[in-house]
Amino acid sequence: MSKSSWTDQIVGERMTVDQEFSSRVASSQFSNQQWSLIMTATEFEIEDADDPEQAQLIADTSKLEQIIPELENVDAGMGAMGGAGGAGGAGGAGGSSGSGGSGGLVDSIKGALGMSGGGNDHEEKREAAEQLTQEYADELQTHLESSGRWESVREAAAAETEAEADTETETESGAQTGGDETDATN
Repeated sequence: MSKSSWTDQIVGERMTVDQEFSSRVASSQFSNQQWSLIMTATEFEIEDADDPEQAQLIADTSKLEQIIPELENVDAGMGAMGGAGGAGGAGGAGGSSGSGGSGGLVDSIKGALGMSGGGNDHEEKREAAEQLTQEYADELQTHLESSGRWESVREAAAAETEAEADTETETESGAQTGGDETDATN
């Protein structure tokens, strides 16, 4: 519940921005399925929420690293079904697959086994995903500002951040006090 309040307030705006942003996703190296997976691993935060001048919506992509291998599996699955299209394949899904006709399947198997040597590709995808999610966050903030919702959302995030800090302080002092009281009664 720590972040749900302000994020729940922007569900409608996110749906609108999702539709507007779909053309940007289509021109990226990611398929729609990959983008959905990326967004599942991304959380949004308002940095400096208590400062109206400095507050900024940011994409927390710290969990992206965990799903990058799955992005490659989505590519492999779509390729096997003949539905890879341009979005997944044109972005450099495999460093050596262009040299041989069967390279795609072999590279997919090697990648699944961690033998692809495609560490660069992994890093490239992570960086591209981070950049695209921040572009989305910027677009969402712009939308919230233009619709007059940014200030109330920012204030809600600031209140939640303050409440979380208070709870952490109370928990820490309660643990210290609780320990002292236990020692005093024994």
